[in-house]
Amino acid sequence: MNANQHRFAMFVDVHDAPALVVGGGPVALRKTRRLIDAGAKVTVVAPQIHDELVKLQQAGALRIEARAFDNNDLSGVSIVIAATGDVGVNRDIATLAKANGVQVNVANDPSAGNFIMPSLIDRSPLLIAISSGGASPVLSRLLTARIEAFIPKSFARLANLAGQYRAQIKASVSDWRERRRFWEQQLGGRVGEMVLQGRTTEAETALEEAIKQYQANEVTGEVYLVGAGPGEPDLLSFRALRLMQHVDVVYYDRLVSDAVMALVKPDAERIYVGKKRSDHAMPQGTINDQLVAQAKAGKRVLRLKGGDPFIFGRGGEEIEQLAEHGVAFQVVPGVTAAAGCASYAGIPLTHRDHSQACLFVTGHLKNNTVDLNWHALVQPQQTVVIYMGLVGLAHIVAKLQEHGMASDKPIALISRGTTAQQHVITGTLDTIVDQVKNNEVKAPTLTIIGDVVTLREKLNWFEPGDSQIKLID
Repeated sequence: MNANQHRFAMFVDVHDAPALVVGGGPVALRKTRRLIDAGAKVTVVAPQIHDELVKLQQAGALRIEARAFDNNDLSGVSIVIAATGDVGVNRDIATLAKANGVQVNVANDPSAGNFIMPSLIDRSPLLIAISSGGASPVLSRLLTARIEAFIPKSFARLANLAGQYRAQIKASVSDWRERRRFWEQQLGGRVGEMVLQGRTTEAETALEEAIKQYQANEVTGEVYLVGAGPGEPDLLSFRALRLMQHVDVVYYDRLVSDAVMALVKPDAERIYVGKKRSDHAMPQGTINDQLVAQAKAGKRVLRLKGGDPFIFGRGGEEIEQLAEHGVAFQVVPGVTAAAGCASYAGIPLTHRDHSQACLFVTGHLKNNTVDLNWHALVQPQQTVVIYMGLVGLAHIVAKLQEHGMASDKPIALISRGTTAQQHVITGTLDTIVDQVKNNEVKAPTLTIIGDVVTLREKLNWFEPGDSQIKLID
């Protein structure tokens, strides 16, 4: 039977409620602190008392009776915690409490009592409780820790702001469905981000402006330009994930993995705008125009890009047009392919013994040429990272050698880095072209040139195959 099947989840006001804790050890201490934090008037009864409980009494937070439990201790109390460490005694206390209509929790024996104390995430006035019904308190705590990482303490400010403006917005937006959508847009959008960044005054001004715009039927949206990283969803930032779950429409690229797309708000409209060499699902100009139009229509728009939007991601071009049209936008950096793929291939981009500089270049320019600053690329003690260089690899290798780079310079080509399909080929400028011809190499690829490539044999740690990531193409 499901341990929580007959549990009714609710939060109970225990402020000034008389509470009894029977037991004086570490478990009793932990539960006593929870009661004190909730405002209960706590009495602890036990022959032996933990030093920290004594300190709490000295601070005026509770009252201690240093003796054995007596049945009369239940008189007038609303809540009982049985935490003596003796299963039999705890169950006797629970039986007596329930017979007297008192709510009782039994430490490490949830079935003996009539309520449990879940793991709690406190972002007052926002509270989140997690329970396994007593089946695995450790699992509950692990999940609590994970969720806490996604919910910064600044969410308390967000909850306070919502409470501050609740009545005003209820009066301004009469339909409950529209009101819910309005709150979703504000708390999950620009206003919410301002609060989370500590810009509370600006957030209040923006929220008041949003109310005026709604009343004038002039609601405008916002664009989130988010870096999705090289494919592995664990590499997303918390902020990226938060914004991905609060959008109306998403424009996504070819290099965004299925696993990352699965984290986007389920009912968001999805529009594919991926690009391959000489094959664009949607011209860049059209993408720019649509981002503006969708935001002007009041939608929260997610522009999701593989890697980082400001490193060969055309993010600058897109937000230029947003700025020109007065559209609000946010930019969330992502793990760029150079950092992600190099890390997963075991190749440090810099190393005191091998490389004191790192140069990022693109393998093809806007006019589909490969005309790079070859002199800058052949400097000693540096790493060169080439994005999108698979098609022009032979030309790139020949030009580097022509400008003085040694033919035995180490080089690595990483295909589908960080994913289950990751494939790494290492060689030299002399051998790499033939090696690629003899292997089935699929885009996207990243090329790393420099002495740091020799460290892969020692530092390689990632074993492809465990992940379920697939690239959208």
